[in-house]
Amino acid sequence: MGCDTRIAATVWAPSYERATVMQASLAIVSLLSGVAAWLLGGGAIWLVGAVLIGSVVPFTFVVIMPTNKRLLSPGRDLASSETRALLEKWGRLHAVRSLLSFAAALVFTWSLMRA
Repeated sequence: MGCDTRIAATVWAPSYERATVMQASLAIVSLLSGVAAWLLGGGAIWLVGAVLIGSVVPFTFVVIMPTNKRLLSPGRDLASSETRALLEKWGRLHAVRSLLSFAAALVFTWSLMRA
């Protein structure tokens, strides 16, 4: 966000598209792995980590996706103050997703250290 709005929006769109598949895939694999560890007797802490990382997927669809769609809408004025506000909102929402992912990583790491 250190750039002007037009550049930030121009860079955001392709970055978002590239990251979508990778982030969703990693979250789902992590969710399934955490559930598998729990089912194999690893303890409830693995399920906690799985739920934390898995929650980023519905959070993205329900909370972040409307902002994504507005940012990607055809004909959007990439230099507008509305675009800037949407990019800033997206950043705050992405921070929530990052915190959930970080919390899951801490839980998984702690679980591994206990083993």
